Amino acid sequence: MDLNAEVDQLVRQSQTWLPLIMEYGSRLLLALLTLAIGWWIINKVSARLGKLVGLRADAALQGFISTLANIVLKVLLMVSVASMIGIETTSFVAAIGAAGLAIGLALQGSLANFAGGVLILMFRPFRIGDWIEAQGVAGTVDSIQIFHTVLRTGDNKTVIMPNGSLSNGIITNTNRQPTRKVVFDVGVDYDADLQKARNVLLELAQDPRVLQDPAPQAVISTLGDSSITVSLRIWVKTADYWDVLFMLNEHARDRLKAEGIDIPFPQRVIRVVQEAAVQ
Repeated sequence: MDLNAEVDQLVRQSQTWLPLIMEYGSRLLLALLTLAIGWWIINKVSARLGKLVGLRADAALQGFISTLANIVLKVLLMVSVASMIGIETTSFVAAIGAAGLAIGLALQGSLANFAGGVLILMFRPFRIGDWIEAQGVAGTVDSIQIFHTVLRTGDNKTVIMPNGSLSNGIITNTNRQPTRKVVFDVGVDYDADLQKARNVLLELAQDPRVLQDPAPQAVISTLGDSSITVSLRIWVKTADYWDVLFMLNEHARDRLKAEGIDIPFPQRVIRVVQEAAVQ
């Protein structure tokens, strides 16, 4: 009798538990299946989105968009899966918001750098490989990260610049335009033949790297204290800027000297006035 009573009690309890197990078990199974399939789809979609962005943008923006889309979609997936299980999503979202606020207050500087990175990647004032000058530093852009930008200086030093200050400051990008103007100034003596000096500089501008449109110009720019400044103004391709400038520095003195045109040293006239002795 006792055994039969126990069996009857177990059957009655199972009639109570079984529907709950079936209901919540099916929800859990469906949620896990949704999580697995959704996770796989999100990875495929974010990778595909990265490739599409890569067709119209550089590698830095491609990686940023792909990673950001992956994170956002996975967070939304987790919230949906929690709702399927029966977890109250309102409190879950509120908890995420509170945690985000606390993290934001603790990481204000990092968030400023993050926002700066987003602005740089969206508006692209410079790209990887450009030579820029910003915050007193000049160098080639090696990489653009979410929180910082890595520059390589002319003497091969690595400089890591926070994106927050970089995006809010003045940036000079020397590679943005295909051509650059070279302004080469040289001081000649006041007794020099100015037309001959201009012709010498224009002959130096016959280098094949110098663009002929706009045409090179040699003008008298200033009348200094001890010399007259003759200015050669030419246009070159951006990649040839430094080579042409160094060439002018190397050959200008010898060519001017061969034509009898001196480059005077700075001079200063000092007048000494002696007061008469008091009788």
